[in-house]
Amino acid sequence: MRDRPAEMAESELVGALSTGWGLDVPEVTYRPVGAGSYHWSVVDDVDRRWFVTVDDLGVESARRDAVFVDLTRALDTALALRRDAGLEPVVAPVPTRTGASAYRLGARYAVSVFPLLDGVAGEFGPHRPADLPEVLALLGAVHRATPVVARTAGRFVPDLPGRQRLTAALDDLDRQWAAGPYAEPTRKLLTVHAGRVAEWLADFDRLAARVAASGVEPVVTHGEPHPGNLLRTADGLRLIDWETVRVAPPERDLWLVTDDPDLLAEYSRATGHPVDPAGLAFHQLRWRLADVAEYVDELRRPHGESADSAASWSYLTSYFD
Repeated sequence: MRDRPAEMAESELVGALSTGWGLDVPEVTYRPVGAGSYHWSVVDDVDRRWFVTVDDLGVESARRDAVFVDLTRALDTALALRRDAGLEPVVAPVPTRTGASAYRLGARYAVSVFPLLDGVAGEFGPHRPADLPEVLALLGAVHRATPVVARTAGRFVPDLPGRQRLTAALDDLDRQWAAGPYAEPTRKLLTVHAGRVAEWLADFDRLAARVAASGVEPVVTHGEPHPGNLLRTADGLRLIDWETVRVAPPERDLWLVTDDPDLLAEYSRATGHPVDPAGLAFHQLRWRLADVAEYVDELRRPHGESADSAASWSYLTSYFD
């Protein structure tokens, strides 16, 4: 995130690190990286380096407790994958002094702490061809660890997040949207492409029915294994950002890596999981529609001119280029 959280002072974060982890942090640096969470790099009083993430639990106060439960369950899963399954590539959170994987900061935010690793992260987009075998091997190891975390990890729900709000937006295109600088451009964009979005929704329902009938055995999936969530270190690849981990069909991870039939066949030989082409198409379409729904909803709500709102507008328009 490029903008800092609106309802949280940095001094509150420093206090949370002290209370939750016993860290005295004279040096705190905001890092405008990633999407969906806020990040800081931190050096404590004994020169240890940490990477701190603050998650926004949402604008809807009634849902924040449930979002926090889901977040801690995901982080607990990452911790179990590293500690109990022995998966070194999993970058898991550092537990608080009470053993929790996240710390509640006020009503709206949650804090988690990770070791700050030396390495180079990629960017969202296609993986480099040279990295594909290593990435698939890493995911295969995660998927095979499912029995270790089967009781910890949450279950993937194959619905479309934000579908009701997206449908409401499609039904509200005949009047001007005036909630912020990108509201009316969003309405105009959606008006031009309303037919395409309706086709995507119909395809989503068709593919969802096929996937539900496929009987694919679920595994523990990261959910977003794109290059931006992989860190190249001296010890190999490390997989970060585990907030989206869920037990789901393996295609939830695989579509973001490759559609090469030879590489997917090698994955199947290594894991025993056949790859369903309909599942690949479903998860790719679900990603696109979920993003469109999120950005449309964000830009229909009251907002100002900021780096994050400009980025959301850019991401939204990219889906219709």
